[in-house]
Amino acid sequence: MNPVSVRALLVRGMLAGLAAGFLALVVAYLVGEPHVDAAIAFEESHTHEHGMEVVSRTLQSTAGLATGVLVYGVALGGIAALAFCVALGRIGRLGPRATAALVSAGALVAVYVVPFLKYPANPPSVGQPDTIGKRTTLYFLMIALSVLLSVAVIILGRRLAPRLGNWYATVVASAAFALAVGLAYAFLPAVNEVPPDFPATVLWQFRLAALAIQCTLWAGFGLLFGHLAERLLLPRAASEPGPDVEARTAAAS
Repeated sequence: MNPVSVRALLVRGMLAGLAAGFLALVVAYLVGEPHVDAAIAFEESHTHEHGMEVVSRTLQSTAGLATGVLVYGVALGGIAALAFCVALGRIGRLGPRATAALVSAGALVAVYVVPFLKYPANPPSVGQPDTIGKRTTLYFLMIALSVLLSVAVIILGRRLAPRLGNWYATVVASAAFALAVGLAYAFLPAVNEVPPDFPATVLWQFRLAALAIQCTLWAGFGLLFGHLAERLLLPRAASEPGPDVEARTAAAS
């Protein structure tokens, strides 16, 4: 792939990430913020220390939330676009849209779902302030392990494919990934700092909302970027009407 195409795909990936970020922002505001407010209310009802509020809750839930989600979307969109450039044509006879969907699904699993199952997202008032450094380190370590294992599994699957065929190579590689992730779960320390009286419903709904935000972001990116990449790489196929369109046009005339 020439540098011009890579640069163009990078730009389109960042634009798709921005658009997907807007979708995720809507989900975060409508679905996630009410549970954040519930967790903050719990914290305020169980503490007698009220420090000065540096940033208002209104600003946090609007401009702060929008900035964080949109910057996150643009950054991950650019990284995923580069991963798409590497994957295109190397993981079977898949077109741009299918490759973009596969990259998005793989990124969702490797970057979020696998770490989430070991260290799930927690709302405010959950977690000790003096362990935040340790918890952050463990979470990013789990992300790094998941991404590295995903790359290793792809390499393993490609090497096994000539001997086992694509189907059995995929099965063996997936089983190896699940085994490696299971070992990582077993050896990495667990973190459980949820207060005994914290509402279980709030905790469960917050985690579901966090998962929904990520699924919206990556699904939106995969669909949008796949469309943009196909229009760039296959302009004729994207612009010319297919047989079904031509048939409907003839019938209408």
